[in-house]
Amino acid sequence: MPADVGLPTTGGRRTPGLRREEVAQRAGIGLTWYTWFEQGREVQVSESFLLKVAKALRLDDAECSRLFLLAHRRPPPPEAYQWPSVSPLIQQMLDDLAARPAYVLNLRWDVIAWNAAADDLFGFSGREQADRNVMRMVFADPDMRCRLPAWQDDALRLLAQFRADLATAPDDPAMLALIDELKKLSPVFRRGFEQPDMDGYSRGVRAITAPDGKRLDFAHEMLIVDEHRHLRMVVYFGASALDK
Repeated sequence: MPADVGLPTTGGRRTPGLRREEVAQRAGIGLTWYTWFEQGREVQVSESFLLKVAKALRLDDAECSRLFLLAHRRPPPPEAYQWPSVSPLIQQMLDDLAARPAYVLNLRWDVIAWNAAADDLFGFSGREQADRNVMRMVFADPDMRCRLPAWQDDALRLLAQFRADLATAPDDPAMLALIDELKKLSPVFRRGFEQPDMDGYSRGVRAITAPDGKRLDFAHEMLIVDEHRHLRMVVYFGASALDK
């Protein structure tokens, strides 16, 4: 609606939505080009064009994905929006896993949602948003490194999985910026990233020292939360569960 985007509602409108010229103006694109696109003409539009239209129309993630699928026959880039979130039902699922640490990652390995058990282990709520990134925590946080009894093994397994995820979006600016930052902060990350082959992959640490000083060993499972936005839930199980 016009009022939702700060436009005046005075004057007669035959339809309740935005006019073409208003969408084009808000998106910063040419009216003629947008009109042709809206009419379904055979025009080639860029990824940037589609993202501008999606933001001008305030499309949610599902609507943005549909726009890209219609125009490009593929979903939008992994980080079409700056900081994704999970639905209330996904957060409820996390909270219901009260006995198991669990969190949701995006493709860049930012932790965007978690439950109380995971917060107790990793202290997500006490970290700034930019610091709630698993790779940054493991490779650039000295306190976290001291709490990982098998740090060298865990770090390289996590890095191997991160490199595999990078293949999904090898040119994503946010991913590349994080990689450049971690190469400067951690010689181990730099050497491991440049190493062509590594054995073993992991989405979570396999051992951590709890706040009470007790060592906890874990296995993991990964669930797809949103395939278009590359959101994954990592659930931690006590290693003893594998013996049952």
